[in-house]
Amino acid sequence: MTIARMHIVDAHVAGTYHVVSRCVRRAWLCGRDPVTGSDFSHRKRWIEERIVALAAQFAVAVYAYAVMSNHVHLVVRTDPEGTQQWNAETVLRRWFAVSPRKHDISETLQQRIDVGVGNETQIAEYRSRLGSLSWFMRALNESIARAANPEDGCKGRFWEGRFRCQALLDDSAVLSAMTYVDLNPLRARMVDTPEAAQNVSFRHRFDAIKRAKALDRPLQPIAGGGPSCGVSEVEYLKLVDETGRMIRGGKPGAIDRSLPSIVRRLGLSESAWLGQVQGTQSRYWRKRSASPPSPQPHQPR
Repeated sequence: MTIARMHIVDAHVAGTYHVVSRCVRRAWLCGRDPVTGSDFSHRKRWIEERIVALAAQFAVAVYAYAVMSNHVHLVVRTDPEGTQQWNAETVLRRWFAVSPRKHDISETLQQRIDVGVGNETQIAEYRSRLGSLSWFMRALNESIARAANPEDGCKGRFWEGRFRCQALLDDSAVLSAMTYVDLNPLRARMVDTPEAAQNVSFRHRFDAIKRAKALDRPLQPIAGGGPSCGVSEVEYLKLVDETGRMIRGGKPGAIDRSLPSIVRRLGLSESAWLGQVQGTQSRYWRKRSASPPSPQPHQPR
């Protein structure tokens, strides 16, 4: 039985969600179709870039994503209350960046803002949209459909009408959902290690840590502004790596246990990693204990 999204997502309160959006008929509209041989893999990059661009404007932080051949996974945190801190000009500027309508080419962005800044009803509507998960997904899906349909020579739907979402009520749920999303290409046997996957948030985290060697950096959103999770970036990479080595009966795709640990694949020594954890973990837990425990949806740290 389908549950109405209004019973899962509170449009007025911050929350973290695992979201799945599928192509129509689960067709291979973002990859290589094994039947026809048509390859639309370039669309994965469109989706990835659009996710990052939208997170910069919406009050939505993206913690994980995986762009697959016929569906997209996201772990996002909405902050509708955060939009109340934006003044009218900020709301208009952000919305016009998200939804640039056709207008008189002689009219500048600032002129559009100057005209709209006095329309309180319109500003209230845009403010609500910028904090909405539904509008975030609409802005993502519609833009990709508009770009893809001309390639397909059609005007039909690109995405299924509804996206599915699941509320993540604590850090454990958030981390497990992120891990699930980042391991999708591995489970689909597209890659042998999670960092080898393209168009997946894990790859960007892996590359960033490998460049910076920042072992104790808190696990932050991959795009947009939001609270850190309860582990460091490298601890999360280890969590994904260890989970990926677990072979479940009847389930395909796992990391070969003979491969080096992700710490070594990052070019780090395991002794240095352990020393870093021992040196920072105590400070981290003291910081966590200073915050009152809460069973409520994923809260800022």
